[in-house]
Amino acid sequence: MSDQPLIRIDNLSVAFRSETEEVMAVRGVSLDIRAGETLALVGESGSGKSVTAHSILRLLPHPQSRHPSGQILYKGEDLLKANEKRLRQVRGNRISMIFQEPMSSLNPLHSVERQINEVLFLHKGLDKKAARARTLELLELVGIPEPAKRLTAYPHELSGGQRQRVMIAMALANEPELLIADEPTTALDVTVQLKILELLKSLQEKLGMALLLISHDLNLVRRIAHRVCVMYQGRVVEENDCATLFADPRHEYTQRLIAADPSGSPVQVKVDAPQIMRVEQLKVWFPIRQGVLRRTVDHVKAVTDASFTLKQGHTLGIVGESGSGKTTLGLALLRLVESQGLIECNGQRLDGLSQDDVRPMRRQFQVVFQDPFGSLSPRMSVAQIISEGLEIHKIGDEQEREQMVIQVLQEVGLDPATRHRYPHEFSGGQRQRIAIARALVLKPSLILLDEPTSALDRTVQGQVVELLRDLQDRHNLSYLFISHDLAVVRALSHELMVIRQGHIVEQGSASAIFASPQHDYTRQLLEAAFAHPVSVNKAPTTVA
Repeated sequence: MSDQPLIRIDNLSVAFRSETEEVMAVRGVSLDIRAGETLALVGESGSGKSVTAHSILRLLPHPQSRHPSGQILYKGEDLLKANEKRLRQVRGNRISMIFQEPMSSLNPLHSVERQINEVLFLHKGLDKKAARARTLELLELVGIPEPAKRLTAYPHELSGGQRQRVMIAMALANEPELLIADEPTTALDVTVQLKILELLKSLQEKLGMALLLISHDLNLVRRIAHRVCVMYQGRVVEENDCATLFADPRHEYTQRLIAADPSGSPVQVKVDAPQIMRVEQLKVWFPIRQGVLRRTVDHVKAVTDASFTLKQGHTLGIVGESGSGKTTLGLALLRLVESQGLIECNGQRLDGLSQDDVRPMRRQFQVVFQDPFGSLSPRMSVAQIISEGLEIHKIGDEQEREQMVIQVLQEVGLDPATRHRYPHEFSGGQRQRIAIARALVLKPSLILLDEPTSALDRTVQGQVVELLRDLQDRHNLSYLFISHDLAVVRALSHELMVIRQGHIVEQGSASAIFASPQHDYTRQLLEAAFAHPVSVNKAPTTVA
């Protein structure tokens, strides 16, 4: 038996240097990770939790980053002093990582099989046949449906949740001693979250694997963590075993985090508000082609016979499991993917129009995507990102556009003086506010919000929900709100649509469905989202 931790971080500081200043992102952090245990790092966006975790493998993205103080000891070896050859032996083999944004982390040019095989070839030396068998085993382990058919799929052909499960499969390929999970269930619906939690627990028991969990989801932390470290402004302000910390939080900031669930009601709306959108029997089927002549042999039935209406100033919440078709439905409504069926907006049919005819209308229908880092160009400043739509639609001259950018940044709660910075200089919550500003600056009547809060911690989620409600009330906006987070959906939505495997299984008043769901699948979603989690088991035994 040994009490020596697998990882010991001692007095770690991280600084990011620029031409004009140096920012201290982490300040004197000390913590231990023991074999077989789950340690959760929680805190607001920008608190330093991801920077601390990424420092273990020296994966800090900023080229001018440095560690003014501290050690990171892996079984007594200081990884901050290790050379690149040694780090390559450790990375992905003994210590693996699941990143927060799978679309940014997966190679868009490589298939699922090739990306997972790369890990197996590099660290295990498997041949192609053995690597394929192991890849299928991993995909099945993390709950990818029909894994054999997904081997040749590319990241853009998978849903957000499926992409995250591919990332988990890659990280688990070599059965690491430590798995660093940076928001591992961010893109997953609540039912799949529970499956992933059970998967991680069973793997810990089987492999004696330690897990460093970075998360803003305190329900997730409560279910799986043995110990919790709370970070605020680069420091650890509280550390305790999970049950004690949630039962008796000592620090004021910890208390605020635990209490910070999205709350409140949707904005008051007019019952007789005019109809802004009507959809009848919408169908989105993607052809499956095979053979030399690429004949269509089957279809992926993403959405089948969807019908609904949306009124001006109202929010329609669209919920369902990962891969259920909710994002595809939203994109079809804005004519971003091909579909069949009636789509009518502001009294005008969209389904029969060419892309050239639809393009001028896009000013009225804007999108805020799930992944703010992936949807914002890293080569453009915030001002350029927000004003791009104004330039495309020929709105105002250069000076007028700059004033519009300043005004919209103020509306979303960002300092206009930051408009000349780039996306990587902002936290996740701030990047999502930039994405909202980009949509809002064109003064649209309808905004499609595709998981706009999924990558944000709870305190920032609450702020974004308040922002969206305020903007909706002020500008009489209509929202199509796609999310797996039912707490956020309840706080924003007037109507609710539940989708499963491309079919609408229940729709109607959001308050009525939350109070009394009629379909078994809806009841399962609500139970998974709002059931009080059970405390984790006792801390694991430390092995020699």
